Amino acid sequence: MNTDVLIVGSGIAGLSYALKVAEKSPDIKITIITKLDESEANTKYAQGGIAAVTNLKTDSFEQHINDTLKAGDGLCYKKVVERVIKEAPERLKELANWGMRFDKKNKTQYDLGKEGGHSANRIIHHKDLTGLELQSVLLKRIHQSKNIEICTHFLAIDLITEHHLGKELIFGDKDISCYGLFALDIHLEKVVKILAKTTLLATGGAGQVYEYTTNPAIATADGIAMAYRAKATINNMEFIQFHPTALYNPIENPAFLISEAVRGKGAVLRTKDGELFMQKYNENKSLATRDIVARSIDRELKTRGDEFVYLDCSSISGSDFQKYFPNIYKKCQSIGINVPEKWIPVVPATHYLCGGIQTDLDGKTNINNLYACGECACTGLHGANRLASNSLLEALVFAHNCAEDTSKNIEQINMPNYIPDWDDRGVVKTKEQILIQHNIQEIKRIMTNYVGIVRSDFRLKRALTHIKMIYEETEDLYNNNSLSVSLCQLRNLATTAYIIVQQSLLRTENKGAFFNINLDKS
Repeated sequence: MNTDVLIVGSGIAGLSYALKVAEKSPDIKITIITKLDESEANTKYAQGGIAAVTNLKTDSFEQHINDTLKAGDGLCYKKVVERVIKEAPERLKELANWGMRFDKKNKTQYDLGKEGGHSANRIIHHKDLTGLELQSVLLKRIHQSKNIEICTHFLAIDLITEHHLGKELIFGDKDISCYGLFALDIHLEKVVKILAKTTLLATGGAGQVYEYTTNPAIATADGIAMAYRAKATINNMEFIQFHPTALYNPIENPAFLISEAVRGKGAVLRTKDGELFMQKYNENKSLATRDIVARSIDRELKTRGDEFVYLDCSSISGSDFQKYFPNIYKKCQSIGINVPEKWIPVVPATHYLCGGIQTDLDGKTNINNLYACGECACTGLHGANRLASNSLLEALVFAHNCAEDTSKNIEQINMPNYIPDWDDRGVVKTKEQILIQHNIQEIKRIMTNYVGIVRSDFRLKRALTHIKMIYEETEDLYNNNSLSVSLCQLRNLATTAYIIVQQSLLRTENKGAFFNINLDKS
C-alpha cells in the first residue's frame, strides 16, 4: 500500500487532521487505518465537552490560561497553553460549520457547563454525548471527501525507519525519518507494508494498562509503544489521570463514566454512610481538580474500607438531569438506580494519560515526517494534570497545526528507493494464547496495585521487576511466533507499563496526578 499521508486512529485528532489536509491539498492521497471499525475511538466516549472561552463578559482567555496552568501544577508549557486557548474560538467555529450541534440557551448563546478546576462556565457540549456527536459529524465529512480512504481492521505494528534499511538507531538521534509502517490486516491475518511520506499517530491513550478504566478496549497504547521502539522521545508518562467518578459496577469493563459536568451542576460526593468529605481536602470541595478529588476518594476508601463513595445528585431536578445527562440517566436506570433520588455509587478509574510522544507546537516529533496528536501526544498543554475538557480542544488545535505543517512540507519529502517487506522469519502460529492473556491480566493487576493513584518507592521497584520479566518474556514470544492482535497488544501494554514505571521512579517531586508517599513533605 502506498499513500501520501498515513493516519493511525479515527478519533477527533486523526479525523480532523485528515479533513484539514484534504482541504488544503486535494490532490494528495490520505489513508486512515484503525484496528476496529471506524467509529471505535476514545472520542466517542467523551461526555463532558470542549473547554473554550466564548463569553468575554463572564470569562477571559487569561482566566482559562490560569486555570490550565494551575491544574498542570507548574509543568505546562505556557506558550502552548496560550496558543491552544486563544485558537479555541476559531476551531469551534469550524466544527459548527461542519455540522456539530452544541446545546444553546437561545439562538446566540451556548449553554455553558462548568467542571472541576474551572473558574467560569466555559464547557461547550452536546448533552452528555459530546464525543459521540463529534465522531459522527467528522466521519460524515470524511466520507464526503474524495481523497480520504479509511481502512478498518488494520493493527499498526511498527513504524518504518532507517532501522529497516540497516541503520542502528539510538534515542535522541536527529537523523531518524519515518516512511510509514507495517500493519496487520486482521481479516487476512497478513502483515502489509504501508509506505507514506508523512505519518500521524492519533492512537489515543493507555487506559487498558490498568484493570479499572473508562477507556475502551482499543486503548492499548499502540502508538506510544511504536514510537518508543522507533526511538521517539516519550515524556511525562508518570502522570496518569484517574477520573474521580466512574460508575461502581465491578462486572463492567470499561467502566461507565459519570461526567464531571454532573458535579458542575451541583452534585456532591458523600461517603457510604452519607457524610460529606471533600471540604476536608480542598476549598473547592467536589469541584476541585481531578487529581485532588481522586486522591481524596482513594484516601476515604482506604481509611474506611469501603468499595465506593456516593455521588449525591439530589440538588438537580429530575427533569434537568434527564435533559442534561440523558445517557447517564439511562445507564443508571438500567441497573436500578433512579437518579436523582437515589445516589450513584462511584470510584476513581484510570481515565487520561497526560504524557506521551513529545511534540513541538506543530505536532512534530523528533522523528522526521512523524507527527503525534491527541492523547498519545505530550504537547505541554496538560503538564502534570489535565484540566477537565481541555483534551478535545487540544486535539482540534494540534490537528490543525499538524495539517498546516504537513501541507507546507509534504512535497519536499523524498522516499527511499527500496524498503524491504515484512520478514516473517519462519515463525510458527502461537500455541500460547493462555500465556498471552495471563500476561495481559498480570500487567493490569501490577499497575493497578503498585502504580495507582498513590505510589511508593517500594511498590514501584516491585512493579519494575515484574513488568520487566513480562516484557522480556513477551519479546521472546513476539520474535518466535506469528503475529496476532492479542500478542501485539500485549507487547504494547508491556512496553508502555515499563515506561510508566521507569518515569515514575525518576520523578523526584509530587506534582499534579503523580503522588509518591515517599516524596510527601506535608
